[in-house]
Amino acid sequence: MSYAPLSDTNSPLRAEQAIQLNQALSGLNGEQMTWLSGYLAGLTAQGIAPDASHSVSIAASEALEITVLYGSQTGNAEGVAQQTYERAQARGFKARLLDMAEASKKDFKQAGNFLVVVSTQGEGEPPDTAEGFFELIDGRKAPKLEGARFSVLGLGDSSYEYFCHTGKHLDERFAALGGERIHDRQDCDVDYEDAAEAWIESVLDRFSELAGASAAPETVATPGQIPLTAVTESATPFSKKNPFQAEVLDSVLLNGRGSDKATHHLELSLEGSGLAYEPGDALGILPQNDPRYVDELLETLRLDADHDLGEGRRLREALLGEFEVTTLTRPFLNHWAELSEADELRRLLGEEARDELREWMHGRHIIDVLEHFPVTGLAAEDFLAALRKLPPRLYSIASSLEANPDEVHLTVGAVRYETHGRQRNGVTSTYLADRIQPGDRVPVYIDRNKNFKLPTDDATPIIMVGPGTGVAPFRAFLQQREETGAEGKNWLFFGDRRFRSDFLYQAEWLNWRGKGLLDRLDVAFSRDQQEKVYVQDRLRENARDLYAWLEAGAHVYVCGDGERMATDVNQALIDVVRDQGGCSEDAAADYVRDLQKAKRYQRDVY
Repeated sequence: MSYAPLSDTNSPLRAEQAIQLNQALSGLNGEQMTWLSGYLAGLTAQGIAPDASHSVSIAASEALEITVLYGSQTGNAEGVAQQTYERAQARGFKARLLDMAEASKKDFKQAGNFLVVVSTQGEGEPPDTAEGFFELIDGRKAPKLEGARFSVLGLGDSSYEYFCHTGKHLDERFAALGGERIHDRQDCDVDYEDAAEAWIESVLDRFSELAGASAAPETVATPGQIPLTAVTESATPFSKKNPFQAEVLDSVLLNGRGSDKATHHLELSLEGSGLAYEPGDALGILPQNDPRYVDELLETLRLDADHDLGEGRRLREALLGEFEVTTLTRPFLNHWAELSEADELRRLLGEEARDELREWMHGRHIIDVLEHFPVTGLAAEDFLAALRKLPPRLYSIASSLEANPDEVHLTVGAVRYETHGRQRNGVTSTYLADRIQPGDRVPVYIDRNKNFKLPTDDATPIIMVGPGTGVAPFRAFLQQREETGAEGKNWLFFGDRRFRSDFLYQAEWLNWRGKGLLDRLDVAFSRDQQEKVYVQDRLRENARDLYAWLEAGAHVYVCGDGERMATDVNQALIDVVRDQGGCSEDAAADYVRDLQKAKRYQRDVY
């Protein structure tokens, strides 16, 4: 039976729900569809929800309205906001979910109740889609919030200096504008789920109290509370907390002879998992730490590898798979300063030494701290208490599920470098490149990214900028467009070091170009000539055509390094619009910002 495919843009469903429903409906005939529609109508009429096996509190007066306001880069903050919204509804509040990309001053015209969930990227920057909101809230036209009540949850990574900066900033700004903070801000690290769960329940209890209801009144049957990890994996038992053990089908080195890089193409099987993904999504990998590095830690601390941690857990096994043992974070340093009582470390942690600490931390790992500020007689449990959980690593998916059923492909650049006289290896990249072989199994899950998606209109032209491993999602984009017969034009900007050894997926790009799928291909190999050339230079060189594509409605996608490349590409786009559009720098910046607001300029940077 033929029907228009559902998506998160033409239905109230989330992206993963739309994918699953499309798959479920694809094999039904007319009689089966009629029966299913009647069945669902009957459930709705009776007020019955599937799996309504749990009871939750209806603690709020229906007059109390809550706006769940969120800003999300990769989808994690949106997932927490979605869960907050669903929990608020289940308690009887009139809840509203509002993306900062769509928020305006009128949303704050009347005093209200706001639960704010926002992520921080890079060096304390807000999500791309939330930049306009931050300009509003920080500007002269910022809304007055007298009488408003709020609480903020921030998502971040404590290995960055400006950990949860956007959350902290909004918390301060809402209070400065007259809002009443009714619950302390929650700052969440990369293992955010438990802290976010606790914040949701606590802040809703607080709103229940403010509504004049008990925090634990009589209960009524409502749909069961869904854990945060289920927000993105609702129809499969596999998630971040329960990953699927995917078999490695193939691992191929993409770089040629003479390259000083090692980029691997990996293919993994999802057969039997029920996991589904779309181009633009990421694959979460739960890695293992390097055994040699873990053994060095144990030797330095003089700890017994077989020390019993209880429940059958041994110390070495825990350090291999449960804890972050490389990346330095300020919380770890604070904890270690207490254990070591080292005056020098305490001085470095002082506010006046912030710049010096940043310089000292650069290129160093936890092992360096143990050697510089030794602690004798340390108990294993005290060391573990200083560590955070080993976070999963996200890799942009380099394949289309429609073109590669039951498979997921990755493009992994092995990270290896030397600093301070010690060889350093990326935890996950070298785990995949050096220690995982075809036939081995890797724990994985799908991480949705609604902010990096192909246009819903297949006729829309797209411009893709992906140097190095940043090209991965664009392989997925072109596979998808080839599979669906999309008519939109495609333009790829790719860059790396050398043409002969580092032209990743060269044969595939040239094949698609020969077929007419890839309309334009511009490359920049920085080390092939005396003066280095990068993708942003190619953008400027093609300014006239690039601007014409933008004026024709093209969507722009950028993937890769967020520290320098993404900033340089953004400036190149502004330069192109300024020069070709004949406008000022500020007007050109507004043009590019409007592209972001319209979701015609999307970035997946790291």
